[in-house]
Amino acid sequence: MVGSVHAAVDLRHVPADPVLVRVEQGLNVRLHRDTLVRKRRSLGARTERGTWVRIERRAFERIGQQGWNGTEAAAVLLGVVMPRWYQGVTWREADEPVMWRADELELVTSQPVGTGARVREDPGLPEAWWAGLNGSLDALSSQHTYRIATPDTERITQELVTGKLGEVFPAVTDTRVGKWVPAHGDLTWANVMGPGFCLIDWEDWGMAPRGLDAVTLWGNALAVPGLAARVYHERQRDLESRDGKLMALYFLSKIVGPHAREDDPLLVPARREAARLAADLQT
Repeated sequence: MVGSVHAAVDLRHVPADPVLVRVEQGLNVRLHRDTLVRKRRSLGARTERGTWVRIERRAFERIGQQGWNGTEAAAVLLGVVMPRWYQGVTWREADEPVMWRADELELVTSQPVGTGARVREDPGLPEAWWAGLNGSLDALSSQHTYRIATPDTERITQELVTGKLGEVFPAVTDTRVGKWVPAHGDLTWANVMGPGFCLIDWEDWGMAPRGLDAVTLWGNALAVPGLAARVYHERQRDLESRDGKLMALYFLSKIVGPHAREDDPLLVPARREAARLAADLQT
């Protein structure tokens, strides 16, 4: 059934070759199997023509009203440093409420700054990297789209923000978002390349509260105080706006909330920042 909920599949632990063959046929490319990168929800590999193919599997309930052609739709954005999009192919998994999508993109030679969403040490990024980040985020936020950002594959709405903040920070009673702007929606350290700046993985971009992207990058650097301070300095206008503070609490609620882990290296700085922001937003 279209509305049914499908069990998640970790693509790091399932056979990939049948999918790779389907992608090769659909895009008329040959994938280099020795370059295959496996993630929980996606696969990626180089092609014989010097491009990159990203493949994702997503259940119907995670696709939503706007579809999931984010990478293709992002090709119209101006002034944002990202891989060029060339072509894509989509198909439904037989007898399952699941879709597959593969996009052929420009090959980016820089590596992700982080091996995961967070970083544990300062990567020593050059000044040109920070200029690329600022130019791209400023250009992105000045445009418009009818898409809604889906961080963690969930549409970000006023109701979602209010519900999460009310659950973890009930003393913050005014949770109204004042300004919505286009955002990447998943601006973690795994999705920014360095030392040459480039922003990848655009499947979740769309309108979001101001500051979401800056907060995501800052929050995932809290275990490296110097790096977090640099992000804060570079994106100060976003992070010190009221909407930016709400988004910071929204991000921190996932760390300090009911599922907090005492061994999480972000927990101590997250609690400190959450206390500061909650007090500020109550005044």
